[in-house]
Amino acid sequence: FVSYLYDFFAENKYIQKIKRVALFITLLFHAIYLVERTFYLGHLPIVTQYEIFSLIAFSIGFTYFLLELLTDIRGTGLFILVFAIIFQVKSSFFIKDVYVVNSILQNYKLGFHVITAILGFSAISISSAYSLMYLLLYKNLKSNNFALLFNRLPNLEILEKLTLYSIIIGFILLSISILFGFVWLPSAFPEFSYFDAKIISTVMVAIIYGLAIFLNTKRIVVGKRFAKFSIYGFIFSILSLMFTGMLLNSFHNFSN
Repeated sequence: FVSYLYDFFAENKYIQKIKRVALFITLLFHAIYLVERTFYLGHLPIVTQYEIFSLIAFSIGFTYFLLELLTDIRGTGLFILVFAIIFQVKSSFFIKDVYVVNSILQNYKLGFHVITAILGFSAISISSAYSLMYLLLYKNLKSNNFALLFNRLPNLEILEKLTLYSIIIGFILLSISILFGFVWLPSAFPEFSYFDAKIISTVMVAIIYGLAIFLNTKRIVVGKRFAKFSIYGFIFSILSLMFTGMLLNSFHNFSN
């Protein structure tokens, strides 16, 4: 993160070359930490809120790393990785070791289901960040405000492409999580229902972003409209997760 921050303001050619390597090394050590914690505690890092925060931090960094590899666009890392830093710092300060957990939380199939879902939601979160960058840059262009942000961010066309790629990654990962859940969860949970609130909300989120991919690739919804579509989809996904998590009963509520 420090290398991306420094490069954003100083635009150092040497830092530009090494910051991707620095991100890869950081992700590698983070992955080793998560794996080591899994074997040490006997369960995947999905038991407590702060374990999940660490997993979200890794997911954001990993998804951004994939996008950077796919597009070779390196000027947006500061705006994405700051969220990974926030989640990881909070996790590092408050995480606790939990040794006795519900046996289902020790199931690696459940871990795969949860981790792919978190990766998917992290990717669509990144898409909303790129959409906000798009709208901010669009506003600056309209007002002829060519400040530092204008010089450092990619152009509008590239930001739209980054938004689309983020959505595609998120859609694929969410679809994998949903399909795996449909196949495995009925055998693991006697009370499983396809009409479970979290399943319905996650399927709806996947449909929304699948529609976004279709509309953009067919050039029906593009530019500013596509950026707003991405943001509205993200708001819906957050609200639906909050609603189903706090107000509705679900067989997913087994952490206790």
